[in-house]
Amino acid sequence: MSTTIAAALNSAIKNFDDKIFIEDGELKLTFSDTQRLCHQAAATLIGRGFALGDRAAIWAPNISEWVLAALAIHCAGGVVVPINSRFKGVEATEILATSGVKWLFSIGEFLNSDYPSQIDRNQLSQLEGIVVLRGGSIAPHTTWLDWLSEGKQHLAVNPEQVNERSALVSGDDCSDIIFTSGTTGKAKGVITTHQQNLRTFTTWSDLVGLDESDRYLIVNPFFHSFGYKAGILACLLKGCTLIPQLVFDVDEVLARIARDKITMLPGPPTLYQSLLAHPKLNQYDLSSLTKATTGAAVIPTELIDSIRNELGITTVLTAYGLSESCGLATMCRHGDPNATIASTSGRAIPGIEVACLHSDGRHCGADEIGEIVIRGFNVMQGYLDNPEATAETIDSSGWLHTGDIGSLDHDGNLKITDRLKDMYISGGFNCYPAEIESSLNRHPSIVMSAVIGIAETLMGEVGAAFIQSTDPQLTADLMHQWCRTNMANYKVPKHFVFVDNLPLNATGKIHKPTLREIWSQRQLPSV
Repeated sequence: MSTTIAAALNSAIKNFDDKIFIEDGELKLTFSDTQRLCHQAAATLIGRGFALGDRAAIWAPNISEWVLAALAIHCAGGVVVPINSRFKGVEATEILATSGVKWLFSIGEFLNSDYPSQIDRNQLSQLEGIVVLRGGSIAPHTTWLDWLSEGKQHLAVNPEQVNERSALVSGDDCSDIIFTSGTTGKAKGVITTHQQNLRTFTTWSDLVGLDESDRYLIVNPFFHSFGYKAGILACLLKGCTLIPQLVFDVDEVLARIARDKITMLPGPPTLYQSLLAHPKLNQYDLSSLTKATTGAAVIPTELIDSIRNELGITTVLTAYGLSESCGLATMCRHGDPNATIASTSGRAIPGIEVACLHSDGRHCGADEIGEIVIRGFNVMQGYLDNPEATAETIDSSGWLHTGDIGSLDHDGNLKITDRLKDMYISGGFNCYPAEIESSLNRHPSIVMSAVIGIAETLMGEVGAAFIQSTDPQLTADLMHQWCRTNMANYKVPKHFVFVDNLPLNATGKIHKPTLREIWSQRQLPSV
């Protein structure tokens, strides 16, 4: 097995060469094409002084250039910093500043927003420039095509410079820093290595049964561990054809499955629920679709049955992981009953341990509930420049404390029952109340806010924000508009409740159980 991602790309050339690796609209790139373009982009980085271990960020939706930029950064010996494509400028700027990024590869205009113009360069002394991948105004930035052209000239002078650079990278070097929010409201950068990620997603790919015949529609965003690692890296390792989906649109996804003969379609449960609920589902030929993986929510057994019976997908597996475990810790296996796949997240992947601990640190017995902990090769190296948070998360015995509560049955299958923290999952996205509250509290009329997650059929959970305000004219509509402007869409609470005072406990902290009681006792309008 390759120990670095650049080495994995070289191995893919040997194994798959002229097979199509990326299909993005009319664009079709073989594995050899991909390596050539990645080396050109990497040569430009090196030529502009990008050093071994330097960091470059990607802020874009699922497009072919995202894949090429990420692999190019690795070939140049750098570290990839993915940025959520739903982030607003202030959120993206914070990630860039925290991680000390040298170059940003960004979409231009997307969803009626010019991404590069949102970046506050005054806060980013280390940022040397922005490369616009496609769309939008260019000046004063560099276009992706000009970036490739510059690299081609570098390679004409020194054709071995990229291979020489990538050969300096070891499997123990950092491959990426993925930022995950937490209970403090401050994003933390999760550091993982090349070898960790390659080993984890070789295992994942083997358990799913991916091979070079698969045509993989990646709806999961590339900025997330699942889209990037279970998507891009898995396709690279197994020779799959990678087909990026720009945004999730039910009609378009159904049409692409039929037209492009998609065989693999992972996603959160809401994705499959949306497909199954489509009124014209029977008009699409989905016979090519054979593989699916899901997770990130409790799944009705009936949904697994419907995925198999109505969508015709024979391989349906659930999994569990988090950024701090390279995105994967447990997984169901072929042959598991539907009830096991629906009600659990499967068993620990080979080479790692999963346990549940009581509050006093004792290991729970079968079906006893405790905090889920993970130990093994997939546990992160730590949080970027945050040893205190790292020590709080990884104990002296090497156990990664997830903050999730669950139980293991007699067969080792993990059932997630709750969360120690307040995080909730909306449409497959992790939502952290402390982070949302921090944003809400920047509103000039808000004294204090508190957010809880509540159950909803379609999204799994949505946010309800309780707000103490100085402005009696402030409404849910106004708050919804303000939030849409100032935070990523998936973070925006669906409900807003205005209160005179928020309930506090004896230590002066907001008492969220009381908020849940208030919610359960009243019917509230949603926006």
